Amino acid sequence: MLDSVKRPKLRDVVAHRLKSYISEGNLRSGDPLPTETELATRFGVSRLSLREATKALEFIGIVESKPGRGLTVGRVNMERVTEYLGFHPALHDVSPLELIDTRVVIEAGVLPQVAARMKHDEAIHSNLSGINEELRRARTVERWIELDLAFHRGLIAASGLSPLLAFGDLLAVFFKRFRESVKAAEWAKGVESHERILDALAAGRVHEADRELRIHIESHRERLGTAL
Repeated sequence: MLDSVKRPKLRDVVAHRLKSYISEGNLRSGDPLPTETELATRFGVSRLSLREATKALEFIGIVESKPGRGLTVGRVNMERVTEYLGFHPALHDVSPLELIDTRVVIEAGVLPQVAARMKHDEAIHSNLSGINEELRRARTVERWIELDLAFHRGLIAASGLSPLLAFGDLLAVFFKRFRESVKAAEWAKGVESHERILDALAAGRVHEADRELRIHIESHRERLGTAL
């Protein structure tokens, strides 16, 4: 028996078309959009359906609606995107090995940007080192996970690539899933690994930092009893 194919909601179809309109028109934040009436006519829908779509897009900042200005292209609210990305059940169904691979791709990928920004902003190294020092003094698993998560989120944020902040909750899911693999005996190794990563980045040795970071993340495979 064939599974029935669900029809997409009209609101979602209109939202997709509006996003395509913005993308294809190469519109930027603050650029004006046609009126609701004009957009409804363009998409062949009612103003009510158009309004439902714009409200959904407005929630995460893709469009803005202000009295006297009408609709404009907005600025994506990354905090809201992050919140709902982390909540999405799909992330919780991902296999542990996929989570490890995803972390490697994201975190190793930002290292060149982090190293470049460190040259001009000493606070980046200072802030991350400060978190690492707190990690050294952690006495509970809960505190360790909180600070380890803060360190790796901070590493991604230090790249200056704001869209990647949406993956911050992926880290939260990761640490929650791997909570049982965190042992006090391994904390010192984690702190030392963080130090080596930061020192290599500060010196501009990105390849060295990349190698250390991969070893640091891949260590979870061993704890899972999975061959590297």
